[in-house]
Parts: sequence; C-alpha cells; structure tokens
Amino acid sequence: MTPEAKVKKKVVDVIKKHKAYYFYPVTGGFGRSGIPDIIVCHRGHFVGIECKAGSNKPTPLQLAELAKIVDAGGNAMVVNENNIDVVDEVLKFIGENYGK
Repeated sequence: MTPEAKVKKKVVDVIKKHKAYYFYPVTGGFGRSGIPDIIVCHRGHFVGIECKAGSNKPTPLQLAELAKIVDAGGNAMVVNENNIDVVDEVLKFIGENYGK
C-alpha cells in the first residue's frame, strides 16, 4: 500500500465512523482532473478531501478545484498523516450542528 493510500484508508475510517456518504471519483479519461480524492456528503453538507502523504503538496489544479468547492459553499481540505484529525473535527461539527 502506498503512503497516500494509507492516508486515504485512515480518512475513510473516520468518515465511516460518522456514517457519512463518500466515494472516490474516477478522473482518468472521462473525468475532470484536479477533483479531490474523496467526496463526502454528511448531513447534507459537501466535503472534498485531497489526501497527500508526507510533505507532498496539492497541484495548482487541485488547489483551484478545492477553492471552487469552498466558493460554492462546501468544505474542502488537504490532509496528510499529520492532520487527519481535522476530518473528524469537521464531520463532528457538521453532525452536532446540522442534526441527524
């Protein structure tokens, strides 16, 4: 398993804990480039998560897509092995403030 795949697995474990809907978009060929690695819907709120390993950074195209999500009223984040807890914090906030 690649380092980034390990980050994705940990993120998905957090998402499942919150019983949120998620999927991995397929971008090869017919999809749009730069889309976050994981798309989440929790209590009606959109969350885009870009996963990186180590000191890897998002590309300019990925940053542009994350900015579009925020501009549209969604939540967007970049996570690595050092800040996966932010996923839990955001989903917990959504769950506590937007009901079940």
